[in-house]
Amino acid sequence: MYYAIKSVKPIDNYNLILIFENGEKRQFDMNPYLSKGIFQELKDISIFNSVRISFDTIEWNNDADLDPEILYKYSKKII
Repeated sequence: MYYAIKSVKPIDNYNLILIFENGEKRQFDMNPYLSKGIFQELKDISIFNSVRISFDTIEWNNDADLDPEILYKYSKKII
C-alpha cells in the first residue's frame, strides 16, 4: 500500500499530526528519532516546527525527511 501524506501539523512534545491521502488522521511521536543523525537538529523547536509537505511525505528546513510508510506504520490512529 502507498501512504501519501496530505497534511502535517507539529504539536507539543515533538509529535506530529498527519493526514494521509486515504483520509486517516494519525499522530507520530518523533522523540525516539531525536537522538539519531540529522534528526538531532529537530530538538531546536524552530526547526521542528518548520515541517512541511514535500511530494508525498514530510521534510524539515534542515533537509531531514521520513518515509511515509514509516510514518504510517509507527503512528497511532486518531479517532
